[in-house]
Amino acid sequence: MRLNEDDYDEIDAGLAAHDAFLQARYPGERPGRQPVHTVYVPADRLDGFRDWGGIALDTMDRHDFPWPDPAVRAKLAAEPIEDLRVDFEDGYGVRDDDQEDAAVRKAATILADGPRPPFLGLRIKSLEAATRRRSLRTLDLFLDNYQDHFTITLPKVSGGDQVAAMVTLCEKLERSYGLSAGVLTFEIQVELPSAVLAADGTATVARLITTAAGRCTGLHYGTYDYSAAAGVAAAYQSMEHPAADYAKAVMQAAAAQTGVRLSDGSTNVLPVGDTADVHAAWQLHRRLVRRSLERGYYQGWDLHPAQLATRYAATYEFFRDGRDAAVTRLRRYLDRQDSGIADEPATARALAGYLLRGLDCGALTDAGFPREQLTSLA
Repeated sequence: MRLNEDDYDEIDAGLAAHDAFLQARYPGERPGRQPVHTVYVPADRLDGFRDWGGIALDTMDRHDFPWPDPAVRAKLAAEPIEDLRVDFEDGYGVRDDDQEDAAVRKAATILADGPRPPFLGLRIKSLEAATRRRSLRTLDLFLDNYQDHFTITLPKVSGGDQVAAMVTLCEKLERSYGLSAGVLTFEIQVELPSAVLAADGTATVARLITTAAGRCTGLHYGTYDYSAAAGVAAAYQSMEHPAADYAKAVMQAAAAQTGVRLSDGSTNVLPVGDTADVHAAWQLHRRLVRRSLERGYYQGWDLHPAQLATRYAATYEFFRDGRDAAVTRLRRYLDRQDSGIADEPATARALAGYLLRGLDCGALTDAGFPREQLTSLA
């Protein structure tokens, strides 16, 4: 052997900065439960969000839901919305300051009174010039009235300067309200092609995560804003359009192992009308949810109460369909048996993570292993 301790030390020293970068930038999957969806409710209609489960169950009964499942019905009765966003952006529109101020205060009161979903947040207007000051005012006023944990949704992000401004804003608000440093976090909505590919050809979305300095918790794809900006005709705007798949593939690569979670967008084909129309919308939504899950997007947007039925039906089916095979593969990996599949540690982590997600969302009651063991493996 020709290398000595000095050689080892030299290589260690040369890579120390990169080691520190990897640890900070790629800490791995964010621990804990990820909601399977996000529901956006306009701020002036927030007082109706607690009715969503009942509306979904009623729609299932009136239109003979094609995929009956007691677990889905139990979920809709107990916890229909996992992740709620009070929307002051597109769903709310532009109002005068007095109106929006009143809506902010009322929303804070409704949420504080409870009950409320396990995850919630606030979608402010964008930091573009036309809506910037109103956006800041809404967030400030909401914090003045509601200081339990919530996530801020930052829409229509077009570049790193807006994310840097958001970081500065969070720091100022934390100091002003006496909050712990880093407690204010935000998710970035990818609704513009410039948020995916920069003018110089670089992947903007990767820079957005870096610029967020650990405060970005998620990337949410915006189906219709992105498609329209990319020039896709309205009739063909969809979560499964090739332009959407490209954007989401870049988002997925940028977010991998960073702890930043991914969410797919929505479909605006709603389960309303006669039974034939409702069934057609359900079929589409169920297929799109399943498609997203198969591509590693474990969260999506729901726009209507009756979409919750197919959200949970498709999600539960996805995890139940793969449960036995995942348990078998993981058990053989741990026992080092010959399974015919050369699984590596990364695959074992993915298998454990898959089973944990199935437990978290309620699809599985028995994942074949103790939760503690799966958590350790994942």
